[in-house]
Amino acid sequence: MQTLLNQLVYFGFFQSLLLLFIYFFSGKKRKHINGYIVFFIGVVSIGLVGKVLHSAGVWDRDFRLISLSELSALLFGPTIFLFTRSILKRKEFSKQDLIHYIPALAYSIFVTVYFVIPSDLVIRERIGTGELMRVIYTCHAVGLVVNITYWVKAWRLLKAFSLEMLNEVSYKLHTRFLSNFLIITGICLLVWTSLLLISFFGFEMLERNARPYIWILLTMVILFITYYRMVYPHVLQIAPDQEIKKYTQSKLSVEDLDRLKIELETLMIEKKPYLNSKLLKAELAEMLGVSNPELARLLNENVGMNFFEYINYYRIKEFVDLAKTNKAQQFTFFGLAQEAGFHSKTTFNKSFKKLMGTSPSDYFNKNL
Repeated sequence: MQTLLNQLVYFGFFQSLLLLFIYFFSGKKRKHINGYIVFFIGVVSIGLVGKVLHSAGVWDRDFRLISLSELSALLFGPTIFLFTRSILKRKEFSKQDLIHYIPALAYSIFVTVYFVIPSDLVIRERIGTGELMRVIYTCHAVGLVVNITYWVKAWRLLKAFSLEMLNEVSYKLHTRFLSNFLIITGICLLVWTSLLLISFFGFEMLERNARPYIWILLTMVILFITYYRMVYPHVLQIAPDQEIKKYTQSKLSVEDLDRLKIELETLMIEKKPYLNSKLLKAELAEMLGVSNPELARLLNENVGMNFFEYINYYRIKEFVDLAKTNKAQQFTFFGLAQEAGFHSKTTFNKSFKKLMGTSPSDYFNKNL
């Protein structure tokens, strides 16, 4: 197992160097690499250097080389959160973001002062009294609390963003890659936590032996995300290009809203904007001659649907009408759904079942 770990360490180290080299010397690729991830990879590289030197037997395998990897222990969570926020909100780095790295800075200073600077004699005394192990487990617990807290913040941000987009876009956003990334990192943190808790019941070697593999796995996930983003730059372009304006109370009267509701229904029937599979609420608002927030108020208060539900309601109606024509013989169900404006088969099936109470195939078997 140690041989496998060493191979993973070497692979991760050279992969991180490659990514850093590409970032600094390839302007074309640089724009596809997230700045937060580059910073994280730089710090992780320092830790990997220590593991590489330790594996190579440098300085008689001094444990201080391994402690270098601890400098990045509290960087996983904040970087994952800031990375997620930058993807979803398209928020660039600001000096205020440095506040998220204060725990990591304090932790790094403590590790340096407590583990790296003291002499071998002091370290042996701490080992003999058991103080060293207590401090190590405390450090791991603190690291897990910080990382898990920021992971939860990232996950909640993704869920809130997905709900927010239901009132802005008419199609299913491709968040699976990002959600899978958070799920994998969450599993790693969960396993790490479980092993730490188990170690308190006399199985301390289990956690100590497994911890390096979990650490290197998290590192590999980050490296993979960076590499994949360079090769497929569009995979994490989730948010629409247009700026999303927050819902604010408009000055429209009740009579205005009733009139606009009729005009909106007429627009949907006559011009069929829902056939645009990438229709945005801002585009529909412009066609109706109102602001984005005013259309949001109209849909929420007078129609009782969010934008996603409203547009797909008309797409379902279009699909049902198309299915009753001769054109239906030339297409599959999803082919007809695409003709009606759907962009995703999953979105079509879920929307149809939610509106009609049954699947498309069952519906037409009973009605046609």
